[in-house]
Amino acid sequence: MAKASGPKRRQRRSNDEEVRERILEAAFMAFKENGYGASSTLEIATRARVSKRELYALVGNKQEMLVACISRRAKRLEMPADLPTPRDRDGLERVLAGCGTQLLREVSEPPVVAMFRLAVAEAIHAPEVARTLDAIGRETSRATVGKIMAGALASGLLNGDPAKLVEQFGGLLFGDLLVGMMLGVTARPDPDEMAQRAREAAAAFLQLHPLP
Repeated sequence: MAKASGPKRRQRRSNDEEVRERILEAAFMAFKENGYGASSTLEIATRARVSKRELYALVGNKQEMLVACISRRAKRLEMPADLPTPRDRDGLERVLAGCGTQLLREVSEPPVVAMFRLAVAEAIHAPEVARTLDAIGRETSRATVGKIMAGALASGLLNGDPAKLVEQFGGLLFGDLLVGMMLGVTARPDPDEMAQRAREAAAAFLQLHPLP
């Protein structure tokens, strides 16, 4: 049997990716509206206008759909590989503020807040939602800040336990913002408010950790 030509293969991959995105959007909407446990692969396939066979071939089972939904958002929390290592405290403050602004922007996106609500709602009946969100989503954000802290420690700009430093900065950055947004009592900050909040968190963090 003749193999598909290069352009045909590329077109097929493009079509598969479009269908895969449609499946993940349908899965996310089903999880959000019905809960993870009550959403069936048949319903998701129907929403996505694909067969169950195609759904399993392009994404996988429901657990794999959940992982994919969280993973594609988590990638936006990763810092660039060529992020410069801070050489002084002013540089560290700028990097932390920039990182904080990115984290605030991505974590406060309505789909992400909806995923946190889902994890809380399904904590008893489908704890795998919370475990997946923590292992992929929250761990990505922790690793992002952790890279900055590791560089600062290596450069002698900070002193302390890396994990605790990450936790402290996260607490200063988010405070009770995410909880308020999950409860629907706090509005999402606008871009200027996010940048200001990140700058204040970075400054407060460095005040807590004077130059060694």
